[in-house]
Amino acid sequence: MGKNRFQEGSGPSQRQLRVGELIRRTLSDVLNRGDIHDPELNRQSITVGEVRVSPDLKVATAYVVPLGGGDPAPMFEGLERNRAELRRAVSKGLTLKFAPELRFRLDETFDRLDETRRLFAQDAVRRDLDE
Repeated sequence: MGKNRFQEGSGPSQRQLRVGELIRRTLSDVLNRGDIHDPELNRQSITVGEVRVSPDLKVATAYVVPLGGGDPAPMFEGLERNRAELRRAVSKGLTLKFAPELRFRLDETFDRLDETRRLFAQDAVRRDLDE
């Protein structure tokens, strides 16, 4: 049967979430072990916060950030330069019909968390919360 019409637009499926998390862990391991033969990429510590997978599982968008902050440009240059090798290394740990295309985006979750903490620390906000 086809897709349940009530599920459309309701967010990622359980399978997308499972595959995304598997890719996240595998990509993290590949980057941490230095499996990619690129000294510049291996010199950086990269945190893979989340991986979102398209409904057909053919595209995986990894949300990454350089550990400890700093300029993300060199990180993205290294990831883009080694995209094909990363795809092969990640696909070895997967049991999917197709190796997903990897895309990389800056994970801004930590920035939003810092901003939220800053807002909650303001006197006016604390006063409103205490009431």
